[in-house]
Amino acid sequence: MGKITVVTGGARSGKSSYAEQIAKGIGLDEKVLYIATAIAFDEEMQDRVNKHKEARPKHWDTYEGFENLHDIILEKGDKYNTILLDCITVMITNIMFNNGKFDEDNITQEVLDEIESSITDQLEKLLASANEKNTHLIMVTNEVGSSVVPEAKLARVFRDLAGRANQLIAKGAHEVYLLVSGIPVKIK
Repeated sequence: MGKITVVTGGARSGKSSYAEQIAKGIGLDEKVLYIATAIAFDEEMQDRVNKHKEARPKHWDTYEGFENLHDIILEKGDKYNTILLDCITVMITNIMFNNGKFDEDNITQEVLDEIESSITDQLEKLLASANEKNTHLIMVTNEVGSSVVPEAKLARVFRDLAGRANQLIAKGAHEVYLLVSGIPVKIK
Protein backbone atom coordinates (compact mmCIF):
# COMPACT_ATOMS: atom_id res chain seq x y z
CA MET A 1 0.00 0.00 0.00
CA GLY A 2 1.20 3.48 -0.84
CA LYS A 3 1.61 6.60 1.22
CA ILE A 4 0.20 10.03 0.36
CA THR A 5 1.61 13.33 1.59
CA VAL A 6 0.13 16.75 0.81
CA VAL A 7 2.29 19.88 1.04
CA THR A 8 0.31 23.10 1.02
CA GLY A 9 0.86 26.78 1.74
CA GLY A 10 0.60 30.21 0.21
CA ALA A 11 2.45 31.52 -2.82
CA ARG A 12 6.24 31.41 -2.45
CA SER A 13 5.96 29.71 0.93
CA GLY A 14 8.52 27.00 0.09
CA LYS A 15 6.09 24.20 -0.80
CA SER A 16 8.00 22.78 -3.76
CA SER A 17 11.36 22.94 -2.00
CA TYR A 18 9.95 21.15 1.03
CA ALA A 19 8.26 18.48 -1.10
CA GLU A 20 11.60 17.90 -2.85
CA GLN A 21 13.32 17.59 0.56
CA ILE A 22 10.79 14.92 1.56
CA ALA A 23 11.46 13.03 -1.67
CA LYS A 24 15.23 13.24 -1.19
CA GLY A 25 14.93 12.25 2.48
CA ILE A 26 13.20 8.98 1.77
CA GLY A 27 16.65 7.57 1.03
CA LEU A 28 15.85 6.08 -2.35
CA ASP A 29 15.76 9.31 -4.29
CA GLU A 30 17.24 7.69 -7.39
CA LYS A 31 13.76 6.32 -8.06
CA VAL A 32 11.74 9.54 -8.11
CA LEU A 33 9.21 10.53 -10.77
CA TYR A 34 8.45 14.23 -10.86
CA ILE A 35 5.05 15.03 -12.38
CA ALA A 36 5.05 18.62 -13.62
CA THR A 37 1.55 19.96 -14.32
CA ALA A 38 2.52 23.43 -15.56
CA ILE A 39 2.18 24.60 -19.14
CA ALA A 40 4.48 27.47 -20.06
CA PHE A 41 2.08 29.85 -21.82
CA ASP A 42 4.34 32.88 -21.54
CA GLU A 43 7.89 33.93 -20.74
CA GLU A 44 7.25 34.38 -17.01
CA MET A 45 5.81 30.87 -16.69
CA GLN A 46 8.67 29.43 -18.75
CA ASP A 47 11.10 31.07 -16.33
CA ARG A 48 9.28 29.45 -13.37
CA VAL A 49 9.36 26.05 -15.09
CA ASN A 50 13.08 26.43 -15.81
CA LYS A 51 13.83 27.33 -12.18
CA HIS A 52 11.91 24.26 -10.95
CA LYS A 53 13.85 22.05 -13.38
CA GLU A 54 17.17 23.48 -12.22
CA ALA A 55 16.30 22.97 -8.54
CA ARG A 56 15.53 19.26 -8.70
CA PRO A 57 18.09 16.46 -9.06
CA LYS A 58 18.99 15.71 -12.68
CA HIS A 59 18.60 11.95 -12.20
CA TRP A 60 14.91 12.21 -11.32
CA ASP A 61 12.57 11.29 -14.15
CA THR A 62 10.00 13.86 -15.27
CA TYR A 63 6.52 13.46 -16.71
CA GLU A 64 4.81 16.60 -17.98
CA GLY A 65 1.01 16.56 -18.00
CA PHE A 66 -2.08 17.38 -15.99
CA GLU A 67 -4.83 14.96 -16.99
CA ASN A 68 -5.38 11.30 -16.15
CA LEU A 69 -2.40 11.27 -13.81
CA HIS A 70 -3.84 8.20 -12.11
CA ASP A 71 -2.94 6.26 -15.26
CA ILE A 72 0.69 7.38 -14.90
CA ILE A 73 0.75 6.20 -11.29
CA LEU A 74 -0.81 2.85 -12.18
CA GLU A 75 1.60 2.42 -15.08
CA LYS A 76 4.79 3.61 -13.39
CA GLY A 77 4.07 3.38 -9.66
CA ASP A 78 5.95 0.11 -9.16
CA LYS A 79 9.07 1.55 -10.81
CA TYR A 80 9.40 4.53 -8.44
CA ASN A 81 9.74 4.78 -4.66
CA THR A 82 8.43 8.34 -4.79
CA ILE A 83 6.20 10.32 -7.13
CA LEU A 84 6.19 14.07 -6.59
CA LEU A 85 3.26 15.89 -8.22
CA ASP A 86 3.74 19.65 -8.48
CA CYS A 87 1.15 21.08 -8.41
CA ILE A 88 -2.55 20.34 -7.91
CA THR A 89 -3.71 23.96 -8.25
CA VAL A 90 -1.94 24.34 -11.60
CA MET A 91 -3.54 21.05 -12.66
CA ILE A 92 -6.96 22.46 -11.70
CA THR A 93 -6.34 25.64 -13.69
CA ASN A 94 -5.36 23.62 -16.76
CA ILE A 95 -8.44 21.40 -16.48
CA MET A 96 -10.66 24.49 -16.08
CA PHE A 97 -9.44 26.04 -19.32
CA ASN A 98 -8.73 22.87 -21.29
CA ASN A 99 -12.35 21.79 -21.66
CA GLY A 100 -13.16 24.59 -24.10
CA LYS A 101 -16.29 25.60 -22.18
CA PHE A 102 -14.85 28.08 -19.69
CA ASP A 103 -16.01 31.59 -20.53
CA GLU A 104 -15.44 33.75 -17.48
CA ASP A 105 -18.16 36.26 -18.38
CA ASN A 106 -20.87 33.84 -19.49
CA ILE A 107 -20.18 30.58 -17.67
CA THR A 108 -23.20 28.74 -16.33
CA GLN A 109 -23.47 26.86 -13.07
CA GLU A 110 -24.02 23.70 -15.11
CA VAL A 111 -20.63 24.08 -16.80
CA LEU A 112 -18.97 24.90 -13.45
CA ASP A 113 -20.49 21.76 -11.95
CA GLU A 114 -19.21 19.73 -14.93
CA ILE A 115 -15.68 21.13 -14.49
CA GLU A 116 -15.72 20.46 -10.76
CA SER A 117 -17.01 16.93 -11.34
CA SER A 118 -14.13 16.30 -13.75
CA ILE A 119 -11.58 17.63 -11.25
CA THR A 120 -13.08 15.58 -8.40
CA ASP A 121 -13.12 12.45 -10.54
CA GLN A 122 -9.47 12.88 -11.51
CA LEU A 123 -8.40 13.51 -7.91
CA GLU A 124 -10.36 10.54 -6.53
CA LYS A 125 -8.76 8.27 -9.15
CA LEU A 126 -5.35 9.76 -8.32
CA LEU A 127 -5.77 8.98 -4.62
CA ALA A 128 -7.05 5.47 -5.34
CA SER A 129 -4.16 4.67 -7.68
CA ALA A 130 -1.60 6.00 -5.17
CA ASN A 131 -3.09 3.81 -2.44
CA GLU A 132 -2.95 0.80 -4.76
CA LYS A 133 0.76 1.11 -5.58
CA ASN A 134 3.70 0.67 -3.24
CA THR A 135 4.98 4.22 -3.73
CA HIS A 136 4.97 7.51 -1.84
CA LEU A 137 2.92 10.18 -3.62
CA ILE A 138 3.76 13.72 -2.57
CA MET A 139 1.32 16.36 -3.83
CA VAL A 140 2.01 20.09 -3.76
CA THR A 141 -0.96 22.48 -3.71
CA ASN A 142 -1.61 26.13 -2.95
CA GLU A 143 -3.64 27.11 0.09
CA VAL A 144 -6.24 29.47 -1.34
CA GLY A 145 -8.57 30.10 1.56
CA SER A 146 -6.54 32.47 3.74
CA SER A 147 -7.33 35.70 1.98
CA VAL A 148 -10.19 38.05 1.28
CA VAL A 149 -13.02 37.02 -1.04
CA PRO A 150 -11.75 37.92 -4.52
CA GLU A 151 -13.56 40.63 -6.43
CA ALA A 152 -13.27 38.91 -9.83
CA LYS A 153 -15.59 36.03 -10.65
CA LEU A 154 -12.78 33.95 -12.17
CA ALA A 155 -10.74 34.24 -8.97
CA ARG A 156 -13.74 33.25 -6.83
CA VAL A 157 -14.49 30.24 -9.05
CA PHE A 158 -10.86 29.13 -8.92
CA ARG A 159 -10.65 29.64 -5.14
CA ASP A 160 -13.77 27.54 -4.60
CA LEU A 161 -12.67 24.73 -6.92
CA ALA A 162 -9.16 24.63 -5.48
CA GLY A 163 -10.40 24.84 -1.89
CA ARG A 164 -12.73 21.88 -2.29
CA ALA A 165 -10.04 19.93 -4.17
CA ASN A 166 -7.57 20.60 -1.35
CA GLN A 167 -10.07 19.31 1.20
CA LEU A 168 -10.48 16.12 -0.85
CA ILE A 169 -6.78 15.37 -1.17
CA ALA A 170 -6.02 16.32 2.45
CA LYS A 171 -8.75 13.97 3.65
CA GLY A 172 -7.25 11.15 1.57
CA ALA A 173 -3.66 11.86 2.62
CA HIS A 174 -1.71 10.16 5.36
CA GLU A 175 0.25 13.33 6.13
CA VAL A 176 -0.39 17.03 5.43
CA TYR A 177 2.14 19.83 5.88
CA LEU A 178 1.41 23.55 5.82
CA LEU A 179 4.33 25.80 4.85
CA VAL A 180 4.49 29.26 6.39
CA SER A 181 7.48 31.44 5.41
CA GLY A 182 9.46 28.32 4.49
CA ILE A 183 8.71 26.56 7.77
CA PRO A 184 6.74 23.30 7.59
CA VAL A 185 4.03 22.63 10.15
CA LYS A 186 2.59 19.11 10.24
CA ILE A 187 -1.19 19.40 10.44
CA LYS A 188 -2.08 15.75 9.85
